[in-house]
Amino acid sequence: MIASLLALLLVCMFVGFPVFTAIGAGTLLAFQSASLNPSLIFVELYRLASLPALIAIPLFTFAGYVLAESKSPTRLLNLANALFGWLPGGLAIATLLSTAIFTAFTGASGVTIIALGGLLYPMLIKEGFEESFCLGLLTTTGSLGLLFPPSLPIILYGLIAKVSIDKLFIAGLVPGIFLIVVLSVYSLFQGSSRTQRSVPFSWSNLRSAVREAVWEIPLPILIIGGIYGGLFTATEAASIMAFYVIVVECLVYRDLSLTKDIPRVMVKSMVLVGAILMVMGMALGLTNYLIDEQIPMKAFEWVHQYISSKTYFLLALNAFLLVMNMIEMFSAIIIVVPLIVPVAMQYGMDPVHLGIVFLLNLEIGYMTAPFGLNLFLSSLRFKRPLGEVYRASLPFWLILLATLGLITYVPSISLFFVK
Repeated sequence: MIASLLALLLVCMFVGFPVFTAIGAGTLLAFQSASLNPSLIFVELYRLASLPALIAIPLFTFAGYVLAESKSPTRLLNLANALFGWLPGGLAIATLLSTAIFTAFTGASGVTIIALGGLLYPMLIKEGFEESFCLGLLTTTGSLGLLFPPSLPIILYGLIAKVSIDKLFIAGLVPGIFLIVVLSVYSLFQGSSRTQRSVPFSWSNLRSAVREAVWEIPLPILIIGGIYGGLFTATEAASIMAFYVIVVECLVYRDLSLTKDIPRVMVKSMVLVGAILMVMGMALGLTNYLIDEQIPMKAFEWVHQYISSKTYFLLALNAFLLVMNMIEMFSAIIIVVPLIVPVAMQYGMDPVHLGIVFLLNLEIGYMTAPFGLNLFLSSLRFKRPLGEVYRASLPFWLILLATLGLITYVPSISLFFVK
């Protein structure tokens, strides 16, 4: 039955069915085969609507779209460049930092490549970086930042896996920072071989960049510090962020109009939220079927026949997730998480640590050949053959893969600050 269900889901999505209809059809088929009442699916929709943490999804999504529509990305890039542009690979490091923050707030990797790629690519070329390095870097940064709050995939994972979103936010900080540091070191190495010299550090440029972004600089500190310090929950942080960005972008910077732009941005962001909630409702119904039929336990028994060691299980888990996470981000979380969480916990894996491993796999899956979404977006955005994008991204992919191995087998990196 499970094989037929998975085959139906894949066929429906391959021929272009919306994801929620594919999952809904599979769920109805599963309920009928098990003689379960289909009304349980709608019970799950009601339960989803009553989850207190659910409000964080539309609020964070809306706030991220407001930032994306404003001139905030340019101001953040100018600030990062003023801080690190004097280093041999300074502009590349500034690119890593600004895109990571932007992706964390928008929660969508494609937006980063499309919105910032056209701005950053000519700047990097002008600074003397090799074209292949620039292409690989921007393909990588498309999903960099998914481990930082208020990343939408973190919230979605927490809701599906029934894990504390606040703990996931805290757990993602150290691995996320470590990932940026590793990529920054590689960028410094690449920058040192350039023939063009870096621009000297300038206090006046830094002061100017700080003045430009003075109202946006406190935002990451406010959200991350507030959650980590226990001042407010992730849901409360979403409300604070949404209010703050409206005031800053509409009334302070006046990049957007309250009457013209905000309604448009609201509609645009809520279309994404509506799609996510529809998929979640159908997926929770499917999860009920999996639990009722004891599918996770049967999956564990099957896996345990071939893999008894936790070390080998983690290796197989990462290989599986890299393949599955090449599909659309939110669908990957909703479809895969209910299956892997119970099995991984049977091997003694902490659910918070599993969340960080899953999300890091999501970052890497987006740039994994041949079907990683970032690869296709980069090919279209920068008008380069797909094979060239594959080659340019390979060094970055290997670095991320090594980092994934370290974070997978050293749980304390993720759980250091989690109480």
